[in-house]
Formats: sequence, structure tokens, C-alpha cells
Amino acid sequence: MSSAAHLIQLAEDQLTEYSTEARKIEKLRRKFGFVVPYPQQQAIRDQIAAEIPTHFLAQIVETNRQVLALPCWGIGGLGLLFGISAQQPLDFLATGIGFFLAIKIQRWGWSLQAKRLVLKTLDEIKASVESIQAGTAD
Repeated sequence: MSSAAHLIQLAEDQLTEYSTEARKIEKLRRKFGFVVPYPQQQAIRDQIAAEIPTHFLAQIVETNRQVLALPCWGIGGLGLLFGISAQQPLDFLATGIGFFLAIKIQRWGWSLQAKRLVLKTLDEIKASVESIQAGTAD
């Protein structure tokens, strides 16, 4: 596993916890220091920033992944309901497609959110190191 993938995995683990973004960043700062030395962090940040798509759909999925996946969950549930109650096997096709799309949207949004958290954490680390260096230069 590359360093960037490891940092993204750590961020995904932090996303599972219910806390503020500042608290998540604070926890990740300590972990990132052990995983990647500071001189290499800028290169990894640039690599992760290049991986994040900038088109309109990606931005919407990153911020509203649950809202976008909700209709797909509904289509899957209705397909399951109609397939069982009306005994129509073709309705199960809607179930499979709806659930598949909902899971894909959720995973993509989760990944984008984790990458954004990694970028924010690396920016915080850089800002704190620069402020310490500016303080010792005076």
C-alpha cells in the first residue's frame, strides 16, 4: 500500500467517528507524522490533490452523497417490494440496479470526503510547521 493510500485509509477510518472536523484533523496529524515524514508530505499532498476530480458532479457527490444515493435506495426498495408482492421477477432488476448505484455513489462520496480530509490535515501540518519556523527565526 502506498503512502497516499495509507493516509486516505486513515482518513476514512476517522470519518466513521462522530466528531468535529477539527478533532478529526487533530487526531490525523499525529498519525500522519508516523506514516509519512514531513519532507515527503508535500509530494503526497500534490498526488492526492491531482486524484480528486474537479467537475461539477464530483463536487456534488462529495458534499451530498447521502442525498444523491437516497433515490437509488428507494428504487431498490420499491423494486424489492413490487417484486415480492406482485410476483414479478423483472422488478428485482430494479432492486439490483438501485442498490448497486446507491452503494457506488456512497463509496465514491466517502472516498472524495476522505481525500479532502487528508488535504486539509496536510495543510494544517504545513501551517503549524511554518508558524513554528517563523517563531524560531525571530
